[in-house]
Amino acid sequence: MNKASENTASEKSAATSGQSSQANLAGKTLIMSGGSRGIGLAIAERAARDGANVVLVAKTDTPDPRLEGTIHTAAAAIEEAGGKVLAVVGDVRDDDTIAAAVQSAVDTFGGIDIVVNNASVISLDGTLNVSAKRYDLMQDVNVRGTFMLTKAALPHLLEAANPHILSLCPPLNLAPKWLGPNPAYTLAKYGMTLATLGFAAEFAAQGVAANALWPRTTIATAAVANLLGGQEMIRRSRHATIMADAAHAILTTPSRELTGQTIIDEKLLRARGMVDFAAYAVDPTAELMVDLYVDP
Repeated sequence: MNKASENTASEKSAATSGQSSQANLAGKTLIMSGGSRGIGLAIAERAARDGANVVLVAKTDTPDPRLEGTIHTAAAAIEEAGGKVLAVVGDVRDDDTIAAAVQSAVDTFGGIDIVVNNASVISLDGTLNVSAKRYDLMQDVNVRGTFMLTKAALPHLLEAANPHILSLCPPLNLAPKWLGPNPAYTLAKYGMTLATLGFAAEFAAQGVAANALWPRTTIATAAVANLLGGQEMIRRSRHATIMADAAHAILTTPSRELTGQTIIDEKLLRARGMVDFAAYAVDPTAELMVDLYVDP
């Protein structure tokens, strides 16, 4: 099977698997890296509307003029949405922080049902320009953080009724147009994807689902505004709620029915019956910008 056929098969499987649903996330406990803002917070708020418990592991304890929100403003938003929240101030690179967050989740809520690997660092510098410090940071947060948070939570996922691992990382698109511009960032994001697919294969027999989720278009986040093109790029983006709705669809699917897939938000939602995506657009009159690693 060639690469194009493999991609098509994967997308079809992700889209059509799991048409049955667990209805909602009421009473489920979700632990997430990051989540003070952007896509992570949108996913947490969507889960909270069902009555989920959310454990945030994030660094932003005090306001940063470059970024909107802190872990505390995120916790307040999650509670307002209807969920219970535990805010753990710390760095996903720190093993003690991860261990404490997992133990606190279990002590407070009785277990862990879902891991969302959301924390990520981006640098679009080419090979000659990326610093060693930035390279290491991307590897430590994106890849190691994903692996170690998942590893720490897995003993509890294995006891859950519908366990899911969801990582926000792209399909493994090996086209030169994506491999060439910024290999350091690509390595870090593809590392997240490979780790997630590895979890899916390793724990398939035990019924732990692991999937990657990525947007078809750019999402209106601080990273897009600061690194990809400012307010003009925001105008051509979608709101993070589309990723939240796609994540909700995945996490309410029986874990044995949908695992080991790299999923594009819009494709999944279309396959689940959605036809009108206008409400997600920041500016419905603007031409949407296709995201990194996604071919038009």
